[in-house]
Amino acid sequence: MAKLYFKYGAMGSSKTAQALITKYNYEENGMRVWLIKPSADNRDGAIILRSRVGLEAPAEVIAPETDIRELFARQEKTDVIIVDECQFMTPEQIDQLREIVDAENVPVLCFGLRTDFRSTLFPGSRRLFEVADTITEIKTICDCGAKATTNARVGEDGYIVTEGAQILMGGNDRYIAMCHKCWMRNIREHRKVR
Repeated sequence: MAKLYFKYGAMGSSKTAQALITKYNYEENGMRVWLIKPSADNRDGAIILRSRVGLEAPAEVIAPETDIRELFARQEKTDVIIVDECQFMTPEQIDQLREIVDAENVPVLCFGLRTDFRSTLFPGSRRLFEVADTITEIKTICDCGAKATTNARVGEDGYIVTEGAQILMGGNDRYIAMCHKCWMRNIREHRKVR
């Protein structure tokens, strides 16, 4: 029986690398993978999914208004769907993925962030916590050695940013994974982190 999986982690926890390795493993076993990503993730070009360690593959880009069920119906035989940056999917799109799992018996593996730079759930992540069959944390560490749970957004001045739009694309240039204690201390003490 197929399941809806949510694999989440802080920035730098190798979520995209794991998504691409998973894709490779399915394909190595002769299975067809539909790799998708939301249009909000425009860092590596329109159709490329690229990890920080250099792995990459073409991916279909999904706009917020797209009905994933309709796109799925037009696909050739699909054995598994892998979604990267799933936090940017709309709650309706997460429900559509859930429907594909239930109606078509196709597993869907979603990789993404749990929370934004203010420790607030993304709408797509919230819905996955509500409807996923399996939820797994992909761990990474803070500079202090503790488990990182927050995604600190860093401004050009080197200080942690606590206000602004929920979505601001970036990598190591804008975000640092931190434990909650270090994140709060750096905000409270207004310490430069870069």
